[in-house]
Amino acid sequence: MRTLVFLLAALSAVSVAAAQSVPAAIFSDPPANAAHPASMTALHVPSHGVLINGLVYSPAGAGPHPTLVICHGLPGNEKNLDLAQAVRRAGWNAVTFNYRGSWGSPGVYRFAQNLEDADAVLAYLRNPENAAKLGIDTKRIALAGHSMGGWVTAQTAAHDHDLIGAILISAADMGALGTRPREKVVATMADNREALAATAESMADEVIANAKVFAFAHAEDGLAGTPLLVLSADDGLAPTTDGLVKAVQAKGNKNVTAIHAATDHGWSDHRIFLETTIIDWLGALR
Repeated sequence: MRTLVFLLAALSAVSVAAAQSVPAAIFSDPPANAAHPASMTALHVPSHGVLINGLVYSPAGAGPHPTLVICHGLPGNEKNLDLAQAVRRAGWNAVTFNYRGSWGSPGVYRFAQNLEDADAVLAYLRNPENAAKLGIDTKRIALAGHSMGGWVTAQTAAHDHDLIGAILISAADMGALGTRPREKVVATMADNREALAATAESMADEVIANAKVFAFAHAEDGLAGTPLLVLSADDGLAPTTDGLVKAVQAKGNKNVTAIHAATDHGWSDHRIFLETTIIDWLGALR
């Protein structure tokens, strides 16, 4: 009887998933591959004199595989590792990393360095030796970022036109933050500096001093030809990403998908929706 109950429950879950058009990668493991099993590899990526920490979640199969690099936010409590696992089950490599001065990566934390570190990770993955070892299809790399990581993604994709697409999840415009009164910026940073080698004051002063160059507007021209998935939530950040979407579309980008969800900044009650949307979008990239 217990086995029957479990079986019925499992069938019910699958039926609901199918009704919602949820990809199989969300709720089921792929077949095992003894010759080329799924794996996880720690990375030590050279970036401006230090080695930053990272991970590659590799899918089963000989590869090379398309790859999604995921940039975490400020400070990075939500690293979207459930997304990384789902993307791997969908047949992609998923790469996560920690900027200098964050979560065990050496160095002092600076926002400008986050951009340098994203470039360093992409260069590392495109290196022929590393790509062969990790099963990276260097012609099929996409970049995603959550919150401040969405800002990193926008700024990076604006100059890296070898990316096949960019995904912004509740992206935060760090330039817009830098236009606020200093005491408010310091307070925001004080609430968001766990595991960061920086002070709230140093973080605030950097975004204030670089408000113009850090702004989404600085990335608009460079994103005119990049396929974009822009996901916004009820967290107060939607107006700035809406503005970016309109500006990029006005510059001729016809490959922009913008979706708003009634959820919080961490997409806490929309994780399946988030993973489904991203996997479907990645699958449609050419």
